[in-house]
Amino acid sequence: MKKQVKDNIAVISAVVLLTFGICLTVAGFFVPPLGIIDNSVLWVLGQSLIYSGSMFGLTVYVKNQIADIHWQVTHSNEPRRPSTAQSQQSNNNGYAESEDYQEED
Repeated sequence: MKKQVKDNIAVISAVVLLTFGICLTVAGFFVPPLGIIDNSVLWVLGQSLIYSGSMFGLTVYVKNQIADIHWQVTHSNEPRRPSTAQSQQSNNNGYAESEDYQEED
């Protein structure tokens, strides 16, 4: 099975399960007792949210890791580029230093 097909199956299954969980939760409002959602329905919604979030998050994480490995292999004689998280963070514990800010003594 090709990688693209596996990714498509994972995304489609996550979307279908998420849609099912939301529809089941909405349907819980219309069955007796009206307006009360049973704990089992909420459990299914929680499981569908966890699965969907893990599928989307895992797909993004794996794609980023593969891109980093590919870059390292193709640029093995160059210095390593900073990862996405490192490039977004500055040297001052996450706070960007502006040019007009000067520390007083």
